[in-house]
Amino acid sequence: MDPELNRYILYNESKGLVPGYPKAMVDILGTNISTVHGATHKHIRGSILSLLGPVAVKEKLFPNLLKCVKSFTADWDGKTIDIQEKAQEMAFFLAFKQIFESESRSIYDSFKPEFEKIVSGTLALPINIPGTSYHIGLQARSKVIKLSREIIKQRRSSSTIHRDMLGQMMSDETKYPLNDEEIISQIITILNSGYETVSKITMMSLKYLHGDLKALQELREEHFGILGRKEAGESITWEDYKSMSFTLGVILESLRLATVVNGVMRRTTSDLELNGYKFPKGWRIYIYTREVNYDPLLHPEPLKFNPWRWLDKKLESHKYNFLFGAGGRLCPGKELGLVMISLFLHCFVTQYRWEELEGEEMVKFPRIEVPNGLHLRISKY
Repeated sequence: MDPELNRYILYNESKGLVPGYPKAMVDILGTNISTVHGATHKHIRGSILSLLGPVAVKEKLFPNLLKCVKSFTADWDGKTIDIQEKAQEMAFFLAFKQIFESESRSIYDSFKPEFEKIVSGTLALPINIPGTSYHIGLQARSKVIKLSREIIKQRRSSSTIHRDMLGQMMSDETKYPLNDEEIISQIITILNSGYETVSKITMMSLKYLHGDLKALQELREEHFGILGRKEAGESITWEDYKSMSFTLGVILESLRLATVVNGVMRRTTSDLELNGYKFPKGWRIYIYTREVNYDPLLHPEPLKFNPWRWLDKKLESHKYNFLFGAGGRLCPGKELGLVMISLFLHCFVTQYRWEELEGEEMVKFPRIEVPNGLHLRISKY
């Protein structure tokens, strides 16, 4: 829980502190950017950044993401929705559409049910008998692999040029060539990451805004200000997104306060001594970022929702800000996630007002979820 020690661990992978995630997570998610290290990690990270890093989001993905979010939120007036479910659907569909643009309509319904099983399985004890979350998660992984292989095979037998993420990964011109197993692992990683983190931050942003009318009003003013500078029917641009400073504050504060990712795990590759404590080879170290997020020395009144604190850009670049990881493992999908949530908030707060229905219990560990759903009554703004 010590910020300085956590920083040391995150920045010193080469000194024997490599990823050390639980067996269930490794088995179900497979070989991916979170589990590998060294040259393999560098190669896979380069591949992911080429697909969804800041340059790719700006130059390739932004217009399509905006179109998808507008369509997804277009008909909610007068409805009562479960925002937990809707946010998961949106996060998954947005990522899915960028990977499988051509096939998305035909295979989406086959992929989607498997990912809640995958998420639940990664957090389970690795007991592989029928009925356990781990067993169900492994079965879901097998189905996703089979579906992905079929699509790759169909594309290889066709002369059609695909410009989505899968098309990039399969291209002979890519700077980061991957075999089929690595391509499928990238698909699972991208879909799983957005499904859990983007959806939960989206849900918690609305929950916190509902309880802070001043913050909600400032957010609306920011977005209506952007629309006020547009001609009728003109879409917002990347530059508009980069001007959403208060929106970014809302997202970062929601991420800090909700702590969607509680921490990260490392494994010692040799005997180590840290802060006077001896860690034998093979031991796991859990970097508990939730505690750092609630440190009153870093964040005064840490339990208070205060998006204004992030208007001080020094906080975002603070050496103990681990919201997106740190060092060589800073989240490669950071910009994509921020864009998705920002576009959702833009479309939502400029169209709707909402009322949160009472009585829904929230669970915050090991993952944030509302077992019975978080229901909102939506009306036109």
